[in-house]
Amino acid sequence: MLNGLEQILAAFLVGLLGGVHCVGMCGGIVGTLTLGLPVGVRSSAPRLFPYQLTYNLGRIGGYGVAGALMGGIGQAAVAVLPLQRALYLLAAIFMILLGLFLAGWWPGLARLEGLGAGLWRRVEPLGRRLLPIRSLGQALGVGFVWAWLPCGLVYSVLIWALSAGDAVQGALLMLAFGLGTLPTLLGLGLLAGAAARFAEQRWMRRLAGGLVLGFGLHALWQLFVI
Repeated sequence: MLNGLEQILAAFLVGLLGGVHCVGMCGGIVGTLTLGLPVGVRSSAPRLFPYQLTYNLGRIGGYGVAGALMGGIGQAAVAVLPLQRALYLLAAIFMILLGLFLAGWWPGLARLEGLGAGLWRRVEPLGRRLLPIRSLGQALGVGFVWAWLPCGLVYSVLIWALSAGDAVQGALLMLAFGLGTLPTLLGLGLLAGAAARFAEQRWMRRLAGGLVLGFGLHALWQLFVI
């Protein structure tokens, strides 16, 4: 399987090059949060930037918590049963499926989003209580809640985090993924869609999918050949 550093790099690339899915899933949220700010804030880039950054830092922090939970679950499972090889295999398969999904060659991972609908119904009201946003603390809280939005891309990386080995590595994997998504989602909030148009380029989707597919195939090769 990929070593820890390779997994973190791969997760970062998934986030960075998977921007087209982020645009579709989170573009509306970014727009709504921006429009909900006072006119004096949203009409001034220097005043808007701290809010947009804080939303995203909260979101990335939420990913880190989720990754730590999944990494801890995987570690506990391996301690009880000899499941490490099976978890590595599951992670490699999901990397391959994720590559096909990002490239637009297979849409199946979108079905994962339905699995989180129940959790989201319980979490979403917590974020609603923080609206309208008038402080950076509220923005951080809303961003943290945003992290739990049902998303096939996020769930795929979380399943990958199961095989990370421990809670710390699982958290690092998800934090790397979250940092990779930052340019697209921050750009959506600040550049009026310029980042979205770039992320939607077909060659970007093919590049993202091909790279992640390559990581998954490499992981399988390491698992069965080396």
